[in-house]
Amino acid sequence: MNARWLARAAFGLVLVSAAVLIGFADLSDLALVAVGAVAACLIAAGGYWFLARRGVLRWMAFGLVIVVLIAVLVVFALHHLIWVAIVSVALLVLAAGAARRALTPAAADPGMPFREVPPPKRAFLIMNPRSGDGKVAKFGLKQKAEALGAEVALLEGPGIVDVADLARQAVAAGADLLGVAGGDGTQALVAGIAAEHDLPFLVISAGTRNHFAMDLGLDRDNPAACLDALISDGVEQRIDLGIIGGRTFVNNASFGAYAEVVENPAYRDDKRGTTLQVLPDLLSGHRGAKLTAQAGDTTITGPQALLVSNDPYELSDIAGLGRRARLDAGTLGVVAVTVNNALQAAGLLRGARGPGLITLTAGEVVVDADAPEIPVGIDGETVLMPTPVRCTIRPKALRVRVPRDRPGVRPPKPDLDWTTLRQLASFRALPAGAG
Repeated sequence: MNARWLARAAFGLVLVSAAVLIGFADLSDLALVAVGAVAACLIAAGGYWFLARRGVLRWMAFGLVIVVLIAVLVVFALHHLIWVAIVSVALLVLAAGAARRALTPAAADPGMPFREVPPPKRAFLIMNPRSGDGKVAKFGLKQKAEALGAEVALLEGPGIVDVADLARQAVAAGADLLGVAGGDGTQALVAGIAAEHDLPFLVISAGTRNHFAMDLGLDRDNPAACLDALISDGVEQRIDLGIIGGRTFVNNASFGAYAEVVENPAYRDDKRGTTLQVLPDLLSGHRGAKLTAQAGDTTITGPQALLVSNDPYELSDIAGLGRRARLDAGTLGVVAVTVNNALQAAGLLRGARGPGLITLTAGEVVVDADAPEIPVGIDGETVLMPTPVRCTIRPKALRVRVPRDRPGVRPPKPDLDWTTLRQLASFRALPAGAG
């Protein structure tokens, strides 16, 4: 089925969903549609107040959400309309699926280009045995890498090891490839050294979240598979590197709310609890410096959270936790979030664009604040930086060596653009270049 018929099917399913509600409910039951709409607003407001308040008010808001959900189910059950609601929602889900299929480009993105390269002769790998709850030992990464001829340095201490200095010493000793089995922050530091000396870089997915490995299409469930790149199975890609204050980042640099949360010492052990504890001050504007960002020709004033990424994330992602379709676009992604009321919070939860969300791309982003220094989350690790903070991008600065046989990167989900969908569904000729 082509895109035009999928778009028509999406609108048809929406109409059928509405017809089910109307056709199987009498006039008195139609008031339940309004009840459902009011309940959705109350749930959104309760969710926002749960995030924005502490103590009794927080748990009262949580109780409101639960009570409203139960009340709606009871009211619909008493009117024997539960099955109607289920069928209607199922039709809407099918409509959304058809809409996304219609908006998905017919020609798949071929992905980042790669070139054939000979295997390294003196690979040097840095491994953090504590990263990812001990994945280095669990998957026998040190032994497997050494069996392939690599030299391995374990970050076992005692004391703090200067990872960048360790990588520079390896380069001076003749290493022809640098690699890291550890978190994205460590990956970024060593990637900067590799780019500085135009050496290939190997990513081993032994961290906790492995966002960088995910966007390279690597196997995050089996980090040992990444070592296949050390042999003749490896290929090389050129990707971008973000730069902030002279330091590299492979994923993102975050300011405001997210950086304040990451700064909390309890964050690593209790991410959810720490976030809930810090969010009220952030959302009500009582904590953190007031930010201003200049992204290309756009000025962003007073965002509560700002994310600058090494290439843009999918449009549906506003927290830097999703995927980037490519890492060689040569541009920074920018997401700015401002939430002042429940309506904006509900819009962000839906992924909607509106006054609370700004997304754009730029070659340079300068972040200033009403404070001499601010916390910045650089690939998940907090660093205090003097203001203003300048972010730039180095296009295709890093040579990344990856296994030829790897899971790969799934195509990004298209944004549900109903204007474009309506044009596809019409029986008029499409504009040149559309569809």
